[in-house]
Amino acid sequence: IQTPKPNRTMESSAKVTLFEDIFEVTALNPDGYKFNRVNRVQALGTTFECDLLLDINCEIYSLKEADKVTLVLASTLHLDGSPADHFSYNVSNEPTLADNYEYVMHGRLFDISYQKDGTIVIAASFGGLLMRLTGEQRHLTNILPDMRLFLLLKKD
Repeated sequence: IQTPKPNRTMESSAKVTLFEDIFEVTALNPDGYKFNRVNRVQALGTTFECDLLLDINCEIYSLKEADKVTLVLASTLHLDGSPADHFSYNVSNEPTLADNYEYVMHGRLFDISYQKDGTIVIAASFGGLLMRLTGEQRHLTNILPDMRLFLLLKKD
């Protein structure tokens, strides 16, 4: 009798995941500004009820209102949890966390604001594409100031 092999991708992705939730897109470009090749996506988390404002390159990844996407913030793409070399991109045949997602960005946290009511506001830049994630501090405890991280998206 053969025992099935464990799914290493799913098993090891838990080691590197800082935050994960499914978001429903509530608006595109909510402030009315439209840029070439960039959409600002406003979304609400379905599990942790975090508010997300995220710039994406709409020429290579498109979203529309009511789309549901899984968003993951990760410290590394290495499935074994080994630290990422944040200064270069290593193309190899080794499986990575990115293999399970459709859109991946690398960036840096530049601001974390703690509110009196236990809410936290996290701001990150991914090569000029911005993210603001607002939610309860207890759901975002793994995210630290000045951290380099990966943002991964896939439609559900």
